[in-house]
Order: sequence, then structure tokens, then C-alpha cells
Amino acid sequence: MTMAKILIIDDELQLRRLLARIIGLEGYEVAEAQDCAAGLRLLRTFDPDVVLCDVKLPDGNGVELVRRIKAAVPAVEVILLTAFGNIPDGVQAIKNGAFDYITKGDDNNKILPLLARAAQKAAQQRRGAGAAGPGAGAEPFDRIIGRSEALRQAVDLARRVASTSTSVLLTGETGTGKEVFAQAIHEASPRAKGAFVAVNCSAFSKELLESELFGYRAGSFTGAARDKKGLMEEADKGTLFLDEIGEMPVELQAKLLRVLESGEFIKIGETRPTRVDLRVIAATNRDLEREIAAGNFREDLFFRLSVFRIHLPSLDQRKKDIAEYARYFVDRFAARMGRRIEAVDPEYIAALERHTWHGNVRELRNIVERSLIMAEGERLTADTLPPDFLRDAGAGEPGDAMKLAELERRHILKVLEYTGGNKTEAARLLGIGVATLYRKLESYDLRT
Repeated sequence: MTMAKILIIDDELQLRRLLARIIGLEGYEVAEAQDCAAGLRLLRTFDPDVVLCDVKLPDGNGVELVRRIKAAVPAVEVILLTAFGNIPDGVQAIKNGAFDYITKGDDNNKILPLLARAAQKAAQQRRGAGAAGPGAGAEPFDRIIGRSEALRQAVDLARRVASTSTSVLLTGETGTGKEVFAQAIHEASPRAKGAFVAVNCSAFSKELLESELFGYRAGSFTGAARDKKGLMEEADKGTLFLDEIGEMPVELQAKLLRVLESGEFIKIGETRPTRVDLRVIAATNRDLEREIAAGNFREDLFFRLSVFRIHLPSLDQRKKDIAEYARYFVDRFAARMGRRIEAVDPEYIAALERHTWHGNVRELRNIVERSLIMAEGERLTADTLPPDFLRDAGAGEPGDAMKLAELERRHILKVLEYTGGNKTEAARLLGIGVATLYRKLESYDLRT
């Protein structure tokens, strides 16, 4: 049986560590936060069953935090801790949805039995609610990170179109979060109970993409041993997300256009049409109007897909969001690695904000993950930034190239250690090809 996950929110480091050790020895998975903001971030990334929370926190009040936690994830149970018994606070905490309210020190012997009961109730609620995940119950667009004006405008447009069945075209650079937007539009739509089916059009050959999207009858071609239901049918009554739509072969674009116009298509090997009721959200980083002029994209399909167009800003256009993204990814990867990161230095955030983000949020996610691999202690400093990031920032004094080479050598070793020697996964994290990794291993005389 999988043990429950417990999130402790308390700014008293020694007490928090003590509680984490006691609870961890009982077999629970434990995460820690020092304030409301960090606790709410971990609510999304760690997905706890029970939150053990202090009332007095540096950036808020635990009694009010109960209400916010229950609004975001109703299945989570919250137990409040206070240094001083306070009946009015206790009454309000229960009204806000707290499971219980106990006094620190006097009630230490009650914590473990109370946690067990709260975890049991949380498990029952999750089963009843269909095992809700992180952020379940929250308004879908509230889970999109960032408060910059450019992003808020895109969110506002997405929120407006979500309640309709209109086709949506999401544009923007690679890594700007187009699938996250598509998922939020689906979850906020009347089709939310249907499936959200995502397919990357650039990941398949023409023949394979056709069979994946539309399905086929057994015997229609060599290797078609049985009938196959296509992704179009899987998305019936739901949403089909077509990522990298600009990569779809022109021949398949005609079949997709028919689906958008008539709600039907013909499977490979079939003679009668199959009907579907689905919404299509497409995404591209290409200039489709230029592709139309070049003869690579159908103009009629473009008009059908772009009934409602939303452009997602690049990370460089919303530098103010970088700190929030960084802290979100720090919490996420620290929980996954079983690490404890107490602070992120301002110099670290400043370096991220100075960077030019060609890979956008996806690149930032990678940089933060690798920083955690490099970090020795409980702080992220500018020294934990990967060497290729530092190289892109520009060389400084003579001798920096040698320092960067040594940093890269250590970084590669750390990443390989983290991946257990898996060179394919290490290359992915490093953002290089496997062949390039082998060349670097050879040049640094690293025989792993």
C-alpha cells in the first residue's frame, strides 16, 4: 500500500525538520515549506494528501490558508498547528475546512493518529472525486504561471473562447506552453468530461500520422492485423490537440479539413464515413501564411483552424514571470529528487532574467533541473548554473574558458551520476545529442 504524502508548512526550521523526521519514520512521504507561497507551490508540484500547517507564517495566516488550499484541492485535508490555543481561530479554521486544530507541544502525541485519520479521509475523497491530481478543483487558467501583461492578455482570450466549440489556433515560439494552454481551454470547456487527445504532427511520417489520426480496418495494408481506432475517435465528445500543425503533410490536411467541415472522415480501408463530434485546437511555431504562399499549407484549412487565434508571448517578452517559473520548477524538482532547497539567491534569479531564452519555458525548466543536480547544499546560487548557460552569458577574464571546461566536465559527471549512467537521458538533460555527449566524454577522458 502506498503511504500518504504529507506537506509541512512552518517557518520554524528546527520544528519543521523534527516533524518531518518523525512523520517520515512512519513511512509517509514528506515535503517541507517555510511560508504560504512555498506551500501553495508545493500543493501543485508535490500533490500532498494532508497538509500540516502553522497558523502564524511570515507571509500570511494559516487559518486563511486553509480556505485557499481547500478551494484549490478539495480532497486535501489540513491540520493546523499553533503555539497558543485560540478558540475563535479554531472555530474559523474548521469553518474554512480544516480537518482539525491542535496546539504545538501539548498535542504532539496526537499528531500521528490524527495524520492517519486525515490521510484515510483524503484517500476516500480522492477515490470519490476520481483521484484528483495537483490543482484539481482550481479554475484551469489559474494554473498557468505568470502575471505579466502579455501573458494575462493571452489567458483572457483563452478563457473567453473556452466556453465555445470554436477551433483555436495557438501560435508562438517553441517552448512557450501551447499544450498547457490547450489543456486549460479543454478543462474550462463544456467538453471537459471528454478526452483531451494530443498528437505532435512532426513526430510521425505521413503514413503513420494518417493511421494514428484516422485509424484503419484490418487487412487494409501489410501489418494491419486488426482494426485500429484512430485518435479522432478517441477524442470524440472531447478535444483533439494538433501540435506542430505546420508539419502536417498537405495530403492529410484535406482529410482534416473534411472533419472540421462535416464532422466525418473515412478510415484507411473503409468505404463508409465515421462521424465524430470533437473540438480541434492546433498549435504552430511557423508562419502559416508564409507556408500558404510557399504551397505547404492549405489556405482553406488555415481559415478553418484560425477562427480564433491566440499568440503566446516568448519568455523574453515577459521577464517578470521568470522568478515565479524558477521557484515553481525548484519546488517540483526538489520534491522529485528528494532534495531540500531552502532558498534561491537573488543573483541566481538575476542571471536567469538577463539570459536570452531561445527555448523559452522549456529551456528554463531544463536549466533549473540541472541546477538542482549541481547544487551541493540547500541553496541555489549563481555557481549552480550549468556551464553552457554561463558560456552563453559571455566569457569574462582570461582563463575563464579553462574554468568553464572544468565546470562542464564536472557537470557531465554529475548529470551521468543523476541518470545512473544512462547516456541517452543525460544527453537529453544536457540539451545535446548522444553522439556529442560521447565526443565530450572522450575529450575529457571520462570513461563511464
